[in-house]
Amino acid sequence: MTRPRWWGELLGGLVLFGVYLLIEAKPLPSREARALDHGDAILAFERFLHLDFELPMNTWLAGQGWLRTAANYEYAITYIASALVLLVWVYARHPGHYRQVRDSFAWVNLLALACFWLFPVAPPRMLAGAGFVDTVRLGHTWGSWGSPMVENANQLAAMPSLHVGWALWVSVVLARISGGRVAQAVSAVHVLVTLAVILATGNHYWLDAAGAVVVVWAAVMIADVARRDSDRIPASDAFFLHVETPAAPQHVGGLIMLDTSKAGTVPTAELARAKIAAKLAGRPEFRKKLAPPTRWRPWRWVEHTDLDWNWHVPAFDLSRDGRPGGMSALHALVADLAGQQLPRDRPLWRFCVVTGVEEDTAAVVSLVHHSVADGIGTINLMLDLFDSPDLTSALGEVRRPGRLKQLAAGVAGIAQLATDARPEGQLVTSGTASRAFSSLQLDLDDVREIARRRDARVTDVLLAGTAAAVRRLATGPLPSKLLASVPLMAAEPRAGMAGNVTAAVMVEVPLGDMPETERLAAVAKASARLRTGTRAIASRFVQHTVANLMPPWFHSWFARTVYGGRFFNGTVSNMPGATWQVVAFGDFPLRTAFPIIPVAPGTPFVVGVLGWHGSFSMTVATDPAFVADADAFLGEFRKTLDEYRR
Repeated sequence: MTRPRWWGELLGGLVLFGVYLLIEAKPLPSREARALDHGDAILAFERFLHLDFELPMNTWLAGQGWLRTAANYEYAITYIASALVLLVWVYARHPGHYRQVRDSFAWVNLLALACFWLFPVAPPRMLAGAGFVDTVRLGHTWGSWGSPMVENANQLAAMPSLHVGWALWVSVVLARISGGRVAQAVSAVHVLVTLAVILATGNHYWLDAAGAVVVVWAAVMIADVARRDSDRIPASDAFFLHVETPAAPQHVGGLIMLDTSKAGTVPTAELARAKIAAKLAGRPEFRKKLAPPTRWRPWRWVEHTDLDWNWHVPAFDLSRDGRPGGMSALHALVADLAGQQLPRDRPLWRFCVVTGVEEDTAAVVSLVHHSVADGIGTINLMLDLFDSPDLTSALGEVRRPGRLKQLAAGVAGIAQLATDARPEGQLVTSGTASRAFSSLQLDLDDVREIARRRDARVTDVLLAGTAAAVRRLATGPLPSKLLASVPLMAAEPRAGMAGNVTAAVMVEVPLGDMPETERLAAVAKASARLRTGTRAIASRFVQHTVANLMPPWFHSWFARTVYGGRFFNGTVSNMPGATWQVVAFGDFPLRTAFPIIPVAPGTPFVVGVLGWHGSFSMTVATDPAFVADADAFLGEFRKTLDEYRR
């Protein structure tokens, strides 16, 4: 098994330290008073058991001179050194074990940090009248609170003892990967010495060490369960299962327009079912459903071969009295399908065949849950059904910065994400899954020329035009700036591209009264963050790597907290599509394809563009409480383009 990138591991360590700082910055009320009460309670319980031997050990060590100094430095240094040496050794010599070892270490710390936050405990040396001597402070021990370097270290974190926890974790890892008898013996001695030191220096109760045993056992078990489950859904995909609500279904898709003029007939559900059935062997996404989740076990896939074809591949006829229903009927159908949650008792996809749209025009509505694929991955699934080349050939070579630059970018990006602006207020929503949907097809070269003339990019034009339409049509009070979530590719392209490889960056778009050309110029300046890559790298790292270490209940809380109307006002997405002409679906040539993108919880709109064989294929979905007429929204967007042309 290949090693993970070393810079990513360093970044993970920084994120873990960031969690510690966050807990320190957000203590629960009366932490110090509660910590002292908890410390008194633990000591009283030990005295009740007649097992309070910490004070005699502490009194003896306080008078031992050089031995006291040695114990102080053992307390401050060796547990850190042993854990770091082990991680480096496993990374270099046992890469096949490294991920599981790293995950268990992360869990040791996350579980301990949760204890420190929820159940702070003051060490014996801080208990008034208990008679303990703080030997570390007495000796001004470098590297601990006895020295100015870390004077502000959290001292209310006795339960569990991370000193014993880290030392014990090293011993457990060595035993599990056959680290050699000598190394295991030395590590076992280190655990015993550390136990004696934490008690004798007045920093822990023996019950803290018992707590460390429980934490290490739980961390190793959690890491084992996560690594053994090959069908576990990655955190970046499960994210959209956690944030989904009945009012905000999270499936993505494509609206594919077909030419029926030469076939003399219309596409059928039977044709679609036959094509999908022929692809099932190579498409596990179509053959798996969600297993029932638990609070501690992550979401995972299980095989489901008994497909309900009538539900997965239905047919819709929009004609009325022998006449086509028109694009408005198609848009209404897409809005209805987009507002329906995909049932979780079956594979999370649908492929709807739609006839009676217009004369010589049919359509296919392809829907896949965001936990299966993002927008680009969904397009790839659709292209596969059309026997078209993989989309990765359209993306070209994606240049990735070197490892040091990625590490620096990730650190900078995390700092940027933490300090990014929040919306001035949430926009009007109905709190329902009701949608208004519409599509617009423009010439891609024309839009590119508009962007070039205005010294902007196509995404800038999309953002500014969206803001103009919102300002003219939206119901309710509007903020001075629209905070838009813009998905960007944040991982290497790969064949198939199932799963989520994008990350979102927030861009502020002015909504004030100004000429539209000035608005576009302001957007072009603000969107420079889209091109630095730092936020995308950091967002991808948090979503893909850090979140994989979270228990499901915590990941669910995290996902719902950071995604939705409290963090941005709406989504604006510009995706690459096929630069070639996709030939046909059976006997039916493909005219173009439009994106179908989910509305984020608590937000009232999403705008998407798919660059498709020279076409700027645009869609909008809005909450009718915010903008009731999606056709009018796209009409205002076209008017804005005309203003840019002048």
